Amino acid sequence: MPNPLVLAVDFGGTKVEAALVRPDGTLVAGSRSRAATGRGAEVPQLEASVASVVTHALESLDDGSELIGAGIGCAGPIDRAAGAISPLNVPSWRGYPMRALVERVTADAGHEVPVTLEMDGVAIVLAEHWVGAAQGAQNVMGMVVSTGVGGGIIAGNRVIVGKTGNAGHIGHVEVAGIEGEDTFGNPQVLEAIASGPHTVAFARRGGFTGTTGEELAAAYAAGDPVARAAIQRTGQALGKAISSATALLDLEVVAIGGGFSQATPDLFDLIREQVAKHHFEYVRKVRVVPSALSGEGPLIGAAALIYRRELLPA
Repeated sequence: MPNPLVLAVDFGGTKVEAALVRPDGTLVAGSRSRAATGRGAEVPQLEASVASVVTHALESLDDGSELIGAGIGCAGPIDRAAGAISPLNVPSWRGYPMRALVERVTADAGHEVPVTLEMDGVAIVLAEHWVGAAQGAQNVMGMVVSTGVGGGIIAGNRVIVGKTGNAGHIGHVEVAGIEGEDTFGNPQVLEAIASGPHTVAFARRGGFTGTTGEELAAAYAAGDPVARAAIQRTGQALGKAISSATALLDLEVVAIGGGFSQATPDLFDLIREQVAKHHFEYVRKVRVVPSALSGEGPLIGAAALIYRRELLPA
């Protein structure tokens, strides 16, 4: 019998990636590639980027393997029923039929398989619950802190997607007492405060001259007071939002991945310090941990949309 494999696609604000993933959650060597997305990208460029990474992954299939499905994790908002996406940080795609695009590219390569699309936070929480930092827990939030801030929720061992597929969008809950960038018309939402680019923007207002999260992380490590204040502020905002989510959902574990979550290990201490201030004991008990899956988490989660589909609503 051929070895079953799943095509995993992760679409975000700066890049799209694809790979083949095995039933144990490991990536097939050589199948992973990435291409650029971004705020300035137009529809033809975005379509070409998605098609290129999907095609590259499918070229890694051999005679001993069988493609059984494709999973897509995408920055939101999404329209789950329609398979359409409107990622905030990619403005040229509004209501774009992403599921249909991946179906077409895989069909052109000779593979007629089911394709599932969910918000990237759903993919992340499934990955952590399956093979990551939240194994064994029944009430989990997975988070991405990167170009944007997203999340997904498992409650009672079931994924919560909501009416349209956007449940878990913690990046757009309001954080009291902190003001970020006015990118989305509301500078109080978590993403406007705590994403990598918005943390950098805050630091630049204080005199920081760098332009990237990596530069800010290096300045933090070197003891730069402006960089330290910026990341401390981000940790406080994340801690407040996580406390609120835990008060609402009675979470056991919050697992956080994404490039900017790795700016400094201190970020997790800052988050935990904020959570520890909450007046409810059950909120203070939530475990806030780094993703156990490094940069592979989003792709493993996209594959989990097929391998762990029993946890998803129909």
